[in-house]
Amino acid sequence: MCEFCTQHGEGRKWYEVMQNYSAELLNDKARQEYIRHFIPNVQKNARTNIAKLAWIKNHFPAVYRIIRRLGTKHMKNIHFGQVVPLEDAEKIIEMVQSITRVACVCRSVSAGKKNGRYCFLLGIDPYGSDIDFADLQCSLETISHAKAKSLLREFDQAGLVHSIWTMKTPFIGALCNCDQDCLAYKLQVEKNLVEMMFKAEYVAEINSKLCTGCRRCQKICQFQAITFKHGQCSIIEQKCYGCGVCRQACTAEAIVLHPKKILAGGCSLLVENSAADN
Repeated sequence: MCEFCTQHGEGRKWYEVMQNYSAELLNDKARQEYIRHFIPNVQKNARTNIAKLAWIKNHFPAVYRIIRRLGTKHMKNIHFGQVVPLEDAEKIIEMVQSITRVACVCRSVSAGKKNGRYCFLLGIDPYGSDIDFADLQCSLETISHAKAKSLLREFDQAGLVHSIWTMKTPFIGALCNCDQDCLAYKLQVEKNLVEMMFKAEYVAEINSKLCTGCRRCQKICQFQAITFKHGQCSIIEQKCYGCGVCRQACTAEAIVLHPKKILAGGCSLLVENSAADN
C-alpha cells in the first residue's frame, strides 16, 4: 500500500476511510483558504512552474534533485493524488454526500479546453461558499450518484484514468478523469519532473492464453506499460499504474487487476522516477 494508507488509512486503503471526506476536515479554515484560491493559482502559475522546473533539471541537475525531493514532499502535504480503477472510483462516489461536476482546470491550462467537464468535486458545495471558480463557473453541475457512476463508465470506455486528489492532505476533495493533457501526467509521467500521485493499489496482468495480439490495450495505455512481442501483449509491471483502463479495450477479456504487493518501504510511487534521483 502507499504511504498515505499507513498514515491516513487505519489499516485500509486511505481513500476508503470516511474521515478523509468529512465535513470536519473540509471546514478547517486553512483548508478553506487553500480551496478558495486553488483554481486561480493553478491557472496563473502552472505553465511557468513547469517551464522553470524543466529548465533547472536541464541546466542544474544537482539543484533539481533537491528541488524535486522538496517539491514532492510539499505536494504530499497540500495536493497529491492516487490512481484508482473504476470499481474503486464507484465505491468512492457512494461514500460522499455531494458531487459537483466541473471543467478540468488542467486541460484549461495545458490545452485551452475550457469546458472539458471531466472532474468531480467531492463534498465541496461551490454554491454555498465563496470559492473562486473563475471562468469555470459556467461548467458547475450538481449530479446524482447514479449520474456520476454512469459518467465514470463513459470516461473509462474513452480511456480516461480515474484519480483522487487531496485539498490539504488527507482531505480528498476531487475525483478526476485524466488524459495526457493533465498536469499531473505532464509533470510525473511525460516530463518526469516531480511526483504528484501514487500509482493504484493494483497491477494489471495479461493472460497469455487468452491474448489475441490485437494491441488495443497497448494503444489505450497512457503509461506505455504494455509491450508487444511474439504476437502477444504483456504488462511492464514497473510502469503499470494499475488504472485498469486497458481491461475494457480487451475484447478477449484477457486482462485482470491484482492487488499490488507491498514494495520496499511500503510505497507505490513511480519506482523508476525515484531511482533517477539517486
